[in-house]
Amino acid sequence: MVDRRDPAADHRDPAVDRRDPASDLRDLPAFTDGRTHSLPGEPEWPVREVVVEYDEGWFVGGYDRVEQPDGTEKRYYWAELSPATVVIAVADGDVLFVEQYRPTVRNTQLELPAGIVEPGETYAEAGARELAEETGFTPDSTALLQEVWCSTGVLRHRRGYVVAEGLEPVDVEADSNEFLEPRAVPIDEALSLARSPPTNDATLEGLLLAERDGFL
Repeated sequence: MVDRRDPAADHRDPAVDRRDPASDLRDLPAFTDGRTHSLPGEPEWPVREVVVEYDEGWFVGGYDRVEQPDGTEKRYYWAELSPATVVIAVADGDVLFVEQYRPTVRNTQLELPAGIVEPGETYAEAGARELAEETGFTPDSTALLQEVWCSTGVLRHRRGYVVAEGLEPVDVEADSNEFLEPRAVPIDEALSLARSPPTNDATLEGLLLAERDGFL
């Protein structure tokens, strides 16, 4: 992988522009709803400076100026997103997918229902809500299979995979920015479908976890 970070930052005088890293952002709100940054522990390499360059409310971007083990300093850029939930919903021998166009990659994909975890929600609670909003079904049981960090070379983003069972139809108004169609796929075809391009990591990972834990 080609490293496209700023090479000049590796050789700057460590005495120049050295500022406190604002408690490494732990006490500073990261999003407009007041949530704080997703930092799991103390840095093993000294953080000399923290800079936030973009703050769109749902997305925060910037860099840490970090002292590396050889004494050089480098800017490590990051983008932070709110935690997300991904739902593996199983009913009557089918898995529920949603079909939607993704402008970011310019293609239409079949995906597992997913969405942002709202403040105060667990992954399972967010999964039940997103499932209802995107497919029109609500589960009578949910369980968190796994929490992961995503694309750790550049993202600060956690994802929880939730299995949902006992589905019942419900009337829920979808978000105004969602244009998608629910689709039921037979369990024995779900993994094969998820491996057919175009696909995405969340859908494939969710199905593999569900299969490994005996839900598929």
